[in-house]
Amino acid sequence: MRPALFLAATLALGTAASCAINPVTGQRELSLISESQEIQIGRDADQEISSSMGLYEDEALQRYVQDLGARMARDSERPNLPWTFRVIDDPVVNAFALPGGFVYVTRGILAHFSSEAELAGVLGHEIGHVTAKHGVNRVSQAQVAQLGLGIGSILAPDLGGAFEIAGLGFSLLFLRHGRDAERQADDLGLDYMTSEGYDPREMAATFEMLARASGARDGERLPGFLSTHPDPLDRRERILARIDAGEVDGSRVDRDSYLQRLSGMPFGENPREGFFRQGRFHHPDLRFRMDFPSDWRTLNQKQGVQAVSPEQDALLVLTLASESTAAQARDAFARQQGVTASGARGATVNGLNAARMEFQAALQDGGRLQGTAMFIEHGGLVYRILGYAPEARWAARSPRIMDAIGSFRDETDAAILAVQPRRIELVRLPESMTLEGFHQRYPSTVSMEEIGTINRVRAGQAISRGTLLKRVTGGQLP
Repeated sequence: MRPALFLAATLALGTAASCAINPVTGQRELSLISESQEIQIGRDADQEISSSMGLYEDEALQRYVQDLGARMARDSERPNLPWTFRVIDDPVVNAFALPGGFVYVTRGILAHFSSEAELAGVLGHEIGHVTAKHGVNRVSQAQVAQLGLGIGSILAPDLGGAFEIAGLGFSLLFLRHGRDAERQADDLGLDYMTSEGYDPREMAATFEMLARASGARDGERLPGFLSTHPDPLDRRERILARIDAGEVDGSRVDRDSYLQRLSGMPFGENPREGFFRQGRFHHPDLRFRMDFPSDWRTLNQKQGVQAVSPEQDALLVLTLASESTAAQARDAFARQQGVTASGARGATVNGLNAARMEFQAALQDGGRLQGTAMFIEHGGLVYRILGYAPEARWAARSPRIMDAIGSFRDETDAAILAVQPRRIELVRLPESMTLEGFHQRYPSTVSMEEIGTINRVRAGQAISRGTLLKRVTGGQLP
C-alpha cells in the first residue's frame, strides 16, 4: 500500500464525428477524437497510472526502456506523438499502452525476458496498438454506445473522492482489444523490431514464455498478452511463418547486456509493501499491522487494502488520508457531498491518536449505506479505515468490522520488520549443465519450473558453459 493520487478525470471529447485516415492502414475511419484530444487522454491517464500503480525506482532502467522505445517509435507511422515508456512496479507479467503514445511494461515482464530483443518485440507490439489507433477506436466505440468511461471504482457505492480507487486510466485499461487488433499489433511489432535489426525469433519465444507463465504463480491474474483473445502459441506460429516466408529477419539479440540490468531486481510480490498472513496484514515499511476478518476476501494494492465479506455485502477499506491530523481527515470526509455524518469524536486505537465518526450515504439505486470511519495517526501519516454495508446489513456486519478497525497497531515483530523481497541474481555457468543441475547447485526460493520459465530453458535441456542464467534468492516470510 502506498499513497495514491485519486484522480477524478473525465473525457473532454468533441461531439461531432469526423472521418480520419488510419496511419497504418491508410483507410478512412470514423473518429470522434482528434489527435490532440487523444494525447490529452493519454497524458491524463498516465498521471493516474504512474501515481497509483507506482513506477519502478530505478532511474537507469527507466531511461533504458524510454530510450529503446522512443528509438523504435521514431520509425513508426506516428513519430511525432509524445512517446513515453515507463516501467511499472508490478510483479504481474504485463505490458499495455494508452492512446497518445504512453506505453508501460511491468518489472514482472522484464524479469521474464531473457534479451533486449524480447523487450523490443513487446514494446513494438504496444507501439503498434497506438499507431493503429486501437485504443482510440475502442474509446470511440464506447462513446457511440453511450457507455462512456467515467470514473471506474472497485467499490459499488459512489461516495466521492474516498472511493475513487480507479479513475480514467484504469477505465482505459479495461477496454480490451479484439483478435484482429492483437494480430495487427503483433505484425506491426515484428516489423518495428526487425527494422532495428532484432532477431524476430525472440518475439516468437516471448509468446512461448507467456504461455508458460500463464501457469499463474501464486494465483496471479493472467499476463496481459493472454487476457485477450488469440492463443499465445498460435501467435508464435504466425510469427514463425512470417520468418520462414522471408518477410522479416534480423540477428540482434543483446542477451547478456540485458540480463545485467535485472541483477538485484525484486521478483514477485514485494513484502516490504505489505503482505497477508492468516488474515493479518503486515506492512514492514510503514510499520503497522491490522487483523482483517479471516474469511473475508482481501486485496493489497499500491493505493490501499480492502476486504470484502463472503456474502459481498460489506467492505473494509484502508487507505492513506491527505490531511495532517486524524481530526482534519475526519472533518474532510464528513464534508463530502452525499455523506451524512454523526457522532464525530476523538478516539485512541492501541495508544494511537485517532478520530471517529459514523456515516450514511445514499446509493444510486435509492438504498443507503451505513458505516464507520476511523482516522488513525501513525508514523507521521494519517490512515483512513472505512467499514460499511447496506443499511439493513450493518448490524450483522459491524461487530467484525469494529474488531478489525480496533486491531490497527504498531508492528513490533523484528522478523516482520526485516523481511525482504525475493531478488534476481545472475550466475554464469562454470560448466555445461541441465536445468536440474543448475537448480541443485544454485538453489532458488521459487520452483525449478519457474526458473526454467524465466530463463527459457526446459528440464533436461543442456545449457552451455558460460551461459548467464537467472536465479531467485531470498524473500522467505517469517
